[in-house]
Parts: sequence; structure tokens; C-alpha cells
Amino acid sequence: MSSIAILGTCDTKLHELLYLREQLTLQGTFPVILIDVGRSPVQHPHISIGQDAIARFAKDADVDIPSLPRADLIKHMIQCATLCVEELYDQGKICAVIAAGGSGGSSLACAVMREALPIGFPKMMVSTVASGDTGPLVGETDITMMYSVVDIAGSNALLRNIFQNAAGAIVGMAKAWQQAQKEPSHEDGTKRRVGITMFGVTTPGVDAARQFLEAQNCEVLVFHATGHGGQAMERLVRAGELDAVLDLTTTEVCDHLMGGNMSAGPHRLEAAAAAGIPYVLSLGATDMVNFGPKAMVPEKYLRRHLYEHNPTVTLMRTTKEECTRIGEFIVEKLKSRSRRPDLIQVVIPRGGVSMIATPGGPFADAEADAALFSSIESGLRGTPIKVVGDKRDINDPDFAKDIAKRLVGLFPANELPDTPRDEAYFYDEATGSFVLASNPPLSPTR
Repeated sequence: MSSIAILGTCDTKLHELLYLREQLTLQGTFPVILIDVGRSPVQHPHISIGQDAIARFAKDADVDIPSLPRADLIKHMIQCATLCVEELYDQGKICAVIAAGGSGGSSLACAVMREALPIGFPKMMVSTVASGDTGPLVGETDITMMYSVVDIAGSNALLRNIFQNAAGAIVGMAKAWQQAQKEPSHEDGTKRRVGITMFGVTTPGVDAARQFLEAQNCEVLVFHATGHGGQAMERLVRAGELDAVLDLTTTEVCDHLMGGNMSAGPHRLEAAAAAGIPYVLSLGATDMVNFGPKAMVPEKYLRRHLYEHNPTVTLMRTTKEECTRIGEFIVEKLKSRSRRPDLIQVVIPRGGVSMIATPGGPFADAEADAALFSSIESGLRGTPIKVVGDKRDINDPDFAKDIAKRLVGLFPANELPDTPRDEAYFYDEATGSFVLASNPPLSPTR
């Protein structure tokens, strides 16, 4: 029978972890595996996997764990515990993971959960920092965070109550997950799983595209382009959980380049291109960089064109120069990462890249848009990546339907019989062109 695993630093939190273990055991549903990820080994009959056993997963067996500085210790234990938990998961020995700790323990345990376990597997963190910015802890995963209210130190009625609730919650999650593994999938495997990126200012377009794709027997997963949303989509692509991507909203690139709040990091746009799956992208919300309340906008941007989206979100209009950089970023990613450039299309909505960038809108800026469009068109000219200009705006329902049609047209079942299926293209920096793996350079095409 699968067990619920507890991750914790037994040298500092043994009493508290044993109480959490007791609450899980009282549920009478699952065995419990207590994993010690502390600095110093602790001996106790209820510790299932000791710190010394965890240390054996180290890549460097000569590391003197007790002497490591705190930050290095956490990194080292993350690496060891990740391999341990991965092994337990792969062997079917666990059906959920729960942890409890402060800032250091949360950093350690959440990193292990993010790296070792797939999205959908039950994972919970009872943390003293769960009421703050949990983005660095949760990342693009589905870790459930529970605020401990009080420090996880000693015993008191409030902490006991929170641990009781946490135990009940993770047991319920484990039951649901196990049941889902036993039940046959409601899907017959014929639906294509399509990821779409969305923002508030591209929602009408996304909704129209989603409805069209669902009518084409697709299962559509919509990702809010908040930074973690784009990262989550790309993570699922790398895991083989998405068959195609309609990247309608690429605004996270703006935040990465200009220091906004919703950056998906430097690797955005890489996964779908590298996976060689059908990939159609557009320029949704590339007219803006996201910040918090107006008072929190960086000083260097205070004289810029700002728009208060709501009391907690301030948008900054991207300039002509910034739009050129955005276009160059997109071009570089597609050129350097594309395994099947023939399955990639870029569709440019010349009528407006967002709800507020259409003619007469607060972010209407024809010069900035032209710079963005030009950098993409010139940067991809002569490559197998198709660039399509469209006079409509991104939220036009017919534009959305047509861009979704383009994606469906790239599905393998809809390809012409003579379309190659097993060929890979590579971008040759020396010649500035794509070449087929075993062929001469391609002729310039559009």
C-alpha cells in the first residue's frame, strides 16, 4: 500500500513532525514515511528514512554536511532528497507528500516537491511564510500552501489544530489521487491537448479560439500569462502533456525584458519550439509591462505612459525601442530552439495586440506596433517559419477562430500525405538559415 511521506528537518522539528505523523496515523488510511532532511542525523524509531540514508543520494559522497553553510546545506539536501522522493514515486511507494517548516524548511521541501513530483500529485506545505509571496516556493506547480499562523515550534492548541487540518487535507487528497489512478480515464486518447495563453486584455480572443478548438475535439488548457502560467505551460510541454500550443498571449516576454512583475524568465518560448509540436504564436499584450500598485512602479518608469488596470495592477506601454527588443527576443528563440520550424507559425494582429491597444484605445501606438511587427517579419524572413499578417485585432472573434484553424491545420492527421514526419531542422548560425538534419541548407521560403 502506498504511503504518505513527511519531509522535515528532524534535528530542529522532531517534536512537531512526530505530532503531524501521529495525526496522519490516526486517520487510519495510509502508512506514513517520515524522511529526515536535517543537518545532523537523528535516531528515532518513527524516522523511516534517516538523514544518513538521504545523504547517500549525494552526487559528491565526500561532502561534510554538518560543516556546510546554511544556504549550501539546503541546496545539498534538496539534491539528495529530490532523488530519494523521485525514487519513492517511481516505485509507487507514495501517494502524497506533506512538509512543515519555516522559511528554510519551506525552501527545501518545496524545491523537492517541484522537482521530484509531477503536477497533479498531492503535495502540501505547512509553512510560516505561506501568507507572503509564495511564488518562489510554488513556482509553476500545484503545491498546496497552508499558513501555520504561529511558528512551528513547540506545542500549542492553535498549531495542533492546524496540523490536524493539514493531516485531514492531505489524506483526502491522497484518497482522491489513488482513486483517480484506479478509474479508467474519461478520455479515449483521441483528444489533442492544446495549451493556450491568456491575459485579461486577450480574454475575448482566447475564449473564441478555445470554443473553436473544443468543437474540433481538443482538450484545451488555458494558462494565465502571469509568469508562472507561462512556466507551467512550458513545463507540461516538456513533460509530454501537451500536443500543441496556441501561444496567443506572449506578454511575459515584455516583463522579462523590462523588469515587470509577470516574467516567465529567460526560457519562455523555448519548450514548444524544441518539442517539435504544432506551435502557433501571436503577440497578445506585448503592448504592456505589468507592475503592482502605481506607487510601486520603479522610479525610472514613473514618467512613462502608465495605465491603472485595477488598484493592484499598473500597466506600462512598451515603447518603439522596447517593441523592437521584444520582437528580436521572439525571433531568437524560434530560430535557436525550433526542431520543426515547419510546424511553427507567427500571426501578427495588425489591428491591435490587446483590448486597450486598438485604434483610439489608451495604449494605441502605431509606431511601437510597427517596430514590433517589423522586427519579427525581417528576423524570420528566409526561414521555414511562416509569418502571417492579419489586419484584425487579437480579440476579433474571426481572427481568433482563424488562428485556431491554423493550429488545427498543423496537426499530423491534417497534414498532406507527403509531409515529412521524422525530419528535424537545425538553425545554422554560420549560414543564418535552417538546415535539415541530413540535407543541404533550405532555400529561403515564406
